[in-house]
Amino acid sequence: MNTAGHPEAKTRRGLELTPFRGLRYDPERVGSLAAVTSPPYDVVVRPDGLRHLQSADPHNIVRLILPQADTPAESNKQAAETLHHWLAEGVLIPDPEPGLYVYEQRDGDGMLQRGIIGALRLSEPAEGVVLPHEEVMPPVVADRAALMRATSANLEPLLLTYHGNGAAADVVEHTVERTPLLATTTEDGFRHLLWSVTDPEDVARVQTDLARHQALIADGHHRWATCLRLRTEHPSPSPWDYGLVLLVDTARYPLRVRAIHRLLHGLPVADALSALDGLFRVRHLATPLPDALAALAEAAGAGNAFLLAGDGAFHLVDRPDPGLLARTVPADRPAAWRSLDATVLHATLLDHVWRIPEDSPAHIAYIHDTAATVAKAERDGGTAVLMHPVHEDVVRDLARQGVTMPRKSTSFGPKPASGLVLRMLDR
Repeated sequence: MNTAGHPEAKTRRGLELTPFRGLRYDPERVGSLAAVTSPPYDVVVRPDGLRHLQSADPHNIVRLILPQADTPAESNKQAAETLHHWLAEGVLIPDPEPGLYVYEQRDGDGMLQRGIIGALRLSEPAEGVVLPHEEVMPPVVADRAALMRATSANLEPLLLTYHGNGAAADVVEHTVERTPLLATTTEDGFRHLLWSVTDPEDVARVQTDLARHQALIADGHHRWATCLRLRTEHPSPSPWDYGLVLLVDTARYPLRVRAIHRLLHGLPVADALSALDGLFRVRHLATPLPDALAALAEAAGAGNAFLLAGDGAFHLVDRPDPGLLARTVPADRPAAWRSLDATVLHATLLDHVWRIPEDSPAHIAYIHDTAATVAKAERDGGTAVLMHPVHEDVVRDLARQGVTMPRKSTSFGPKPASGLVLRMLDR
């Protein structure tokens, strides 16, 4: 996936956000806009969740981002045919002119997030413009690349953050005073609104401001890596030099940072705990989930800590043996990286203690929802490993040093809903 020789990788730039002609659902052709949206593809991890989305509306975007057929090749062909069929039917229609899009999400608990959706020029990590903070899994990149080749489309935006508090954020603020292109409330309680920004002066203000900034990939590392891979397959300049992103200014709208939990298939909790004897302190908690999570947060403030579940109880695991860490955690990384819970989980627990391959779906699943992780572990007889979230400042600082965190270390949110606006690459 080395793209250093690509012409666009030669010159260092700031963020270059470009208007595009968005592709959106015709509200007259679908039951409701909420019924055709979906969480990002990597959040829809449960078969029941996939079936629920498929049954919500025959045109739900999940039929494009997670097509289901007998083989991967057939699935991707199916997604391409479905996309072209919806275009021909007028289910999806292009906006009349190119623009940027202001996107707002809010919930009943006071969470408000606003950002700008556009086509962002791709850049290598070494350029210091878009900073990744997590490693990617090559099979996932290959899977996403095959789907993107088949559909020639950016089907959902990545989530990127920057710290600006400047003219781009001002454009967002005055745009939301207008009537939106669409407004819908999804079943998770979030209200979604979208506006177009087509005025040349507003677009220029956004572009000039963003050119001074760098961004952190909050969600979408595999899709960004996919875009970089596919850029090398198309002579520049081309639409493949850009990727669809949502840029959120966290100086105005801080994101929530949550943990991504692990579900270890085939490892009963009793066996997981037995292997920790003498290596970690283990305390059994006879408390409900909220209290157990509070205990995890307190323990995480003093060092590495994890919460195991799956046998009807919770087990707080902390105070790893220093000698064990010295033997298992690589010493050639910054101290902040070596002390991450995700580092200790993968380098020490998974690799050394439990000997579970982290890149095998047959052995480990990554789940965002805490209660769902516990419930599935109890149902399947596996072990849920509940994590405490990492602070955004730690993530950004490591990214600026060029240090990637272990896979699936963080979950920034709220994530943009898929299906509100798409970007075609062949028209």
